[in-house]
Amino acid sequence: MKADIHPDYHTIKVVMTDGTEYETRSTWGKEGDTMRLDVDPKTHPAWNKGGHHIIETAGQIDKFKKRYGNFGIGKKPAAAEAKPAEDSSSEEKPAE
Repeated sequence: MKADIHPDYHTIKVVMTDGTEYETRSTWGKEGDTMRLDVDPKTHPAWNKGGHHIIETAGQIDKFKKRYGNFGIGKKPAAAEAKPAEDSSSEEKPAE
């Protein structure tokens, strides 16, 4: 191994947001320094289920209706609204 190319790996103390402490080895700071965390797994939403979104379908539908004004929702196609063709089998046609 080459000398003097690796960072100094030493023991530091880490203080979590709730005040708990533990010791670990790191290249951060100097031997015996204390790292105080602003965000940790106990407070960050990614680790404590705060990052999940609950989708409410009723709200989404209302938002869609407000934005698009019920555009085409619940309407029958134009072909279905047309008067149905008369059934020729039920009526008698006069003979020519």
